Amino acid sequence: MDSGEERHGEGDYGDVITMEAVGKLQAGYAWADVASLESPAEGARVRVRGAVAAVRAVGRRVAFLVVRQGAATVQCVVAGGGGGMARFTAGLSRESVVDVAGVVSRPREPVRGTTQQLVEIRVEKLHCLSRAVPNLPISVDDAARSDEDVARAKALVHVGQDKRLDYRVIDLRTAANHAIFRIQCQVENVFRQVLLSEGFVGIHTPKLIGGASEGGAAVFKLSYNGQPACLAQSPQLHKQMAICGGFGWVFEVGPVFRAEGSDTHRHLCEFIGLDAEMTLRDHYTELCDVVDKLFVAVFDHLNNACAGELEAIQRQYPFKPLKYSRTTLRLDYDQGIKMLQEAGVHVDAMGDLTTEAEKKLGELVRERYGTEFFMLCRYPSAVRPFYTMPCSDDPRYSCSFDVFVRGEEIISGAQRVHDPELLAAQAMARGVDAASIAAYVDAFRYGAPPHGGFGVGLERVVMLFCGLGNIRKTSLFPRDPKRLAP
Repeated sequence: MDSGEERHGEGDYGDVITMEAVGKLQAGYAWADVASLESPAEGARVRVRGAVAAVRAVGRRVAFLVVRQGAATVQCVVAGGGGGMARFTAGLSRESVVDVAGVVSRPREPVRGTTQQLVEIRVEKLHCLSRAVPNLPISVDDAARSDEDVARAKALVHVGQDKRLDYRVIDLRTAANHAIFRIQCQVENVFRQVLLSEGFVGIHTPKLIGGASEGGAAVFKLSYNGQPACLAQSPQLHKQMAICGGFGWVFEVGPVFRAEGSDTHRHLCEFIGLDAEMTLRDHYTELCDVVDKLFVAVFDHLNNACAGELEAIQRQYPFKPLKYSRTTLRLDYDQGIKMLQEAGVHVDAMGDLTTEAEKKLGELVRERYGTEFFMLCRYPSAVRPFYTMPCSDDPRYSCSFDVFVRGEEIISGAQRVHDPELLAAQAMARGVDAASIAAYVDAFRYGAPPHGGFGVGLERVVMLFCGLGNIRKTSLFPRDPKRLAP
């Protein structure tokens, strides 16, 4: 039917508050997803709900409306009748939520600026369920621009990180953000699937505990029914107690709390921990074997199954694909120290690596071994938590490892001390209150197998795999030392 012959009654468009009301007004149209609109045959009568991404009026009787649903967009054509619907369309503010009912058609030419370029909707009914304020604090278009685009065209608006987070609900509507959090979901899913296939059992540990789980002052303290308590810095202690309970191999996906004083690009006060703990048969490197298999599987899955998401991130935040090998490189801590010293970097042979030293080591490893994903094993005991097992051949070193991506640490792991006397002695030496971990230490008095585990921050994995440069980009509503809202 020619657009000039279309007729629209008064009930075919307008503001409607309830879903039930608009459902009656748009009866006879089948719900469809914008991302799947190419599937229905041309001429299908469909109904979609989404946000107004753009509106363009052409004269008094024609308007073009772009509707965004998630990261997918489609052009909707309003034409004909007395022009009432076109005028109503032209008056819609961006980000208002609308229901569109109409007929799928093929445009004369591919539609530019929408994800659906080979189909459009000839609108027959249009209702607004929620009007956005006319002047938004930030626009989705501005938030979706890359730094390179802004640098090339000085007139374009640059939306800074803090402003994005102040109005996060709008910022999240960009295609890159939708892709980031779909990637994050996939990392979590593969983590679970691989460990389940290896015989691990998923558990949930308490987040309210009596004392610091990793020592130090980086804990959020609170009162628990009159008793001193804190939020768990990790599930470490209770993961081990589950092993003592006979579970063998366990994992957890859950929130972790750190009272971080560092306002850096890679620290958060609350993040999602991916943790695992397992009994050991012969050597702590069995943990390294699991990490190797697990993260190569994660990276392979993202590259093979998430091409569209990675492309969407690339458009706004360009990055180079991660280099990793089929068998993950393992270096002893002393080897890493030697590489740094030979490169002229001053480092303490028995101290922890600084952030700058880690980055430099990442560069050296990439140049020498062609990988950006590697393990550094056998750390000095003095720089590891109190529950880390010393090496049997030299107690100055520990049965531990860290894993690095693009020169930044993402995973810490180790064999744990399962002897209660050694455990208590090491806790005391690190300043951990013995009374606060009494139940933890006692768990090892009832019989405990040799075991170890590792933990990794979900947000940090996504940040480093996608080269995003700031962990706040991979936290839905980040909590850092200065931010508690939204």
